[in-house]
Amino acid sequence: MEIRQIDAAAITYAVKKLFMDMNYYIGEDILDALKAAQEKETSDTGKSVLSQLIENHKIASSEEVPICQDTGMAVLFVEYGDHVVIENGSFEDAVQEGVRQAYIDGYLRKSVVSDPVFDRVNTKDNTPAVIYTEIVKGDKIKILGGCKGFGSENMSAVKMLTPSAGLEGVKKFIMDTVNYAGPNPCPPIVVGVGIGGTFEKAAMLSKKATLRPINTSNPDKRYAQLEEELLSEINKTGFGPAGLGGITTALGVNIETYPTHIAGMPVAVNICCHAARHKETEI
Repeated sequence: MEIRQIDAAAITYAVKKLFMDMNYYIGEDILDALKAAQEKETSDTGKSVLSQLIENHKIASSEEVPICQDTGMAVLFVEYGDHVVIENGSFEDAVQEGVRQAYIDGYLRKSVVSDPVFDRVNTKDNTPAVIYTEIVKGDKIKILGGCKGFGSENMSAVKMLTPSAGLEGVKKFIMDTVNYAGPNPCPPIVVGVGIGGTFEKAAMLSKKATLRPINTSNPDKRYAQLEEELLSEINKTGFGPAGLGGITTALGVNIETYPTHIAGMPVAVNICCHAARHKETEI
């Protein structure tokens, strides 16, 4: 396979379009799930909330305005082909410039501060983005992006379970996290779960899980069944749409796993609000 040269400007353009589009146009998986939930919802208030959310998405797409005022922190999962060379700039700089242009030109709220503790000064362009890069075979670059609002991010958690906790311990931690979150993450929510790896790997997996279309299941039937079981249990909590009661507290539960150490079983839960913005592109 020959080396493929990609101009940095093409990366910037693709990233800019990616983040503007995902803030204006909700994914079909989420929209379909909201419509299905509206049909099934038993609470009149819940039905009304879901109807408003669906209408909100229609307005956002038709007028090209943000789905939510919190346009999130940009997160990118990148599969970078080992036969790709970037010309006229670096990949990192090109991505950050794409995010910068999207948030400035797209009139998206800038929510990133330069220092987490001492100098919480707004960077005024929503950079830097968080980028996870994996080197893969090939001559293409695939980017899976998400805009993570912090009303739901703040309700997320990670726990270092030991193997003795077993399946029941995993389920208990997930349910405890969702119950503690209650109405705060703007339900209906998407629950991303990462199991395995190390402390940080589990958290990364849980974030990536929130970006997986909710009309898909884990390829392992055991985890697919667990996804369905957890979704059913979460919807029995009664928080409902906007936390005002009902049977639609979550739209989906996505689980991602990774091999781990014999002495551990890390579990992370990343909660995402109903504005589950995710989109991918290939260059």
